[in-house]
Amino acid sequence: MKALGLDIGTLTTKAVVLDDGNVLASAIIMSADMAESSARSAAEKALSQAGLSFDGNLHVVATGAGGKSVPFSQQHKAITTCLARGIYNLFPSVRMVIDLGAESMTVIKVNERGRLSDWGNQDKCAAGTGVFLQQVAKIMQMPLEQMAQLSLAGRPRADISNTCAVFAESEVISHIHRVPPTPKEEIIAGIYLSMVYRIVALCKRIGAERDVSVTGGVALNRGLVGILEEELGFKVLVPDAPQMVAALGAAILAKETVEKGPK
Repeated sequence: MKALGLDIGTLTTKAVVLDDGNVLASAIIMSADMAESSARSAAEKALSQAGLSFDGNLHVVATGAGGKSVPFSQQHKAITTCLARGIYNLFPSVRMVIDLGAESMTVIKVNERGRLSDWGNQDKCAAGTGVFLQQVAKIMQMPLEQMAQLSLAGRPRADISNTCAVFAESEVISHIHRVPPTPKEEIIAGIYLSMVYRIVALCKRIGAERDVSVTGGVALNRGLVGILEEELGFKVLVPDAPQMVAALGAAILAKETVEKGPK
C-alpha cells in the first residue's frame, strides 16, 4: 500500500507519495478557498507524477491548517508531529526545527528517535511570517528574491524596532520617505534582523539545541537565513525543499500505520 502525506497550508498545499520509504513524487500548489479541493488537487498532481490514482491501495495522512477538512484522509496529525518526523528523515542529527510559514512561526524540539519533545509558536501577529514579507515586498516594490539578494549588502541595518507587523510596516515607509531615504538594502536587512530577533527569542523560550534546521517557505530566503546564522553563531541546515518537510512527515506516518497493519 502506498502512503500519501498532505500539508494543507493557508498559502500552499503540499503532497508527498511514498512507497517502501522512498519518495515516488511530490507536488506543491497554491491553496484554494476550500481545504478539500486544495488537498485533492495536490494529491492528484503528485499521484499522477508517480503513475498512480486514488484507489483503496492508498493510506493518507493530512496535516496543516486545513488538515482536519480532508474527508478522504484516514488520519489527521499535528503539524509539529509531522515536522519532527520529516526532518528526522532528512537530517537525523537535528534537535531543533524553526518552521517559518505563511502565517505562523513555530519552533520544535526533536529527540534522538525523531519524535517531538517540545514546541512553541507565535501566530498572533503576522510579523516574522511569509505574509509579512510579502507585504514588505509590495511596499519596497520588488520581488522577494530581489529583496533577499539586496539584504546581503545591507550594512548598516536599518532600525526596525517594532514587533507588531502593522507598526513595522509604518517604520519601513518612514525609512523610504526620509530625506535622504534609507538605502533599500539597509531597510530589508533591518526587517530581516527584526524577524530574527523574534525567532531567536522563541528558540530560547523552549531551550535552543543543535543541530538546528529551518523549514517552511521562508527558509528559501537566503538573506534572512544568513542573518539568523549570525545571531545564532553557527550554521543551520536547510532542506532542498524546506516547504515540503511536514508533508514528508505526514507520508512517513502514513507508511508506519500501513506497516503496523490493522489493529
